[in-house]
Amino acid sequence: MRRIAHAVVLAAAAVVVLPALVAAHPLGNFTINHYAGLRIEPDRVVLDVVIDQAEIPAFQARQALDTNEDGEVSDAELEAGRVSSCTALADDLDLALDGHAVPPSLTAAGLELRPGVGGLSTLRQVCGFEAALDRPIGEGTRIAFTDASYAGRIGWREIVVEGSGVTVTPVEGELRGATVSDRLQAYPADQLDNALADERIVLSVAAGGAELPPVVIPDATPVHAPAGPAPEPASPVSAAVPGGVAAELPALFQTADLTPLVVLVSLATAAALGAAHALTPGHGKTLMAAYLVGTRGTPVHALGLGLSVSVSHTIGILALASLVIGAQGILNPDLLVRTAPVVAALAIVAIGAWMLFSELRRARTPRERHDHHHPDDAGEHSHGGVRHSHAPTGTATTITWRSLFVLGLAGGIIPSTSALLILLGAIASGRAAFGIVLVVAFGIGMALVMTGIGLLVVGARGRLDRFGGGGTVAVLRTWLPLGAACLVLALGLYLTVQAVAAPPTL
Repeated sequence: MRRIAHAVVLAAAAVVVLPALVAAHPLGNFTINHYAGLRIEPDRVVLDVVIDQAEIPAFQARQALDTNEDGEVSDAELEAGRVSSCTALADDLDLALDGHAVPPSLTAAGLELRPGVGGLSTLRQVCGFEAALDRPIGEGTRIAFTDASYAGRIGWREIVVEGSGVTVTPVEGELRGATVSDRLQAYPADQLDNALADERIVLSVAAGGAELPPVVIPDATPVHAPAGPAPEPASPVSAAVPGGVAAELPALFQTADLTPLVVLVSLATAAALGAAHALTPGHGKTLMAAYLVGTRGTPVHALGLGLSVSVSHTIGILALASLVIGAQGILNPDLLVRTAPVVAALAIVAIGAWMLFSELRRARTPRERHDHHHPDDAGEHSHGGVRHSHAPTGTATTITWRSLFVLGLAGGIIPSTSALLILLGAIASGRAAFGIVLVVAFGIGMALVMTGIGLLVVGARGRLDRFGGGGTVAVLRTWLPLGAACLVLALGLYLTVQAVAAPPTL
């Protein structure tokens, strides 16, 4: 009993000290972020390219770097990977002079694993290239650069251009003379919701202009020289990637000795994180409440809806983890990030339309029903063998379990990055089964909150149904289900437009 008491106290403390975790944007940990600095000189172009991969893509990249498959990335594997990864990146960097391709040559490379969240790492790749020009810069020379690497992946994309001994004028794309993200090390807070999306720039270049000091590419060493020790990251507690989980997941999940107390506290903490996650915006609580009101759901339905949200979320996490681990190069995790909101929104539209149709059909039926069967609703009695219902109008449920589970699927199909990081962190430490158990505990925490909210809504609506009197209360009781149906349909349409017209960029 003493150990259980300690576990409860520790779990409560974890919720108190981790408020930033549940408030973080769930998509930042999927991002692959780009920076390309172009130095244009009279006889050459120098490229400083940085790729900053957040925890999810970095987890995939680690599998490729771990050539001996021992679960660790050694210094020798990083050394080999820094050159091979930059060589592969060069194939996706298109540089052209007056329409003719100018292939860049790799001169420097750097590869560094930085501490992320949940026991995972982020990956910072730095590549220096040079491209010699086969003819001197003249009046109206055009130079075009396109970064086609990791096409279709969500993330920040920034291109910066400077001229040394030449003058540059933009023809296509925005000309940036300085980095706004410190080469992907300090993203501006006011631009996180509107990330840069520079993929291509075309410049008109003319001879003449101020000469700049020689190019220095930090974080990279010449390709013919061995890399030195990896520098200490600026912030060892969290990744610099924008929108990612801002606080470290509990180190408890990576504790070496899984004693019964550690397991119990871990499960309680995961459940508490799931409960806190369910309280954040965007998890269908408004839709769930409107649905239970509009369909006259019962406490059993509230329980089923909360459980269905939790089950679909847990299955989604396990499926996404399988995608991250086993489908590299075939399907990107971004596919789920982009399509899940659309699928969920369309499901909500369908449910809202069904609710509205059911309510309009109910409005055409007489208020007094004759039933020759045994009564199912309170307030029925018989006259000459005929059952009459005098229960408040609109108290009979119109809910179906099929629609309930569809709404639960829609509410849980968008996975929590926190839960995914817990699972991937456990897998990275060789405890896949423990990670699955933690994800299930996370889902149970979500189910408790969602079910509790549903029970409160059902109880409040039940009190309104039992409240006697007319006037405003009677009107509200009559039109509340129709209003709830309209609310679900309107929210579904809004979410569909939002998901299709404004796909996530971070």
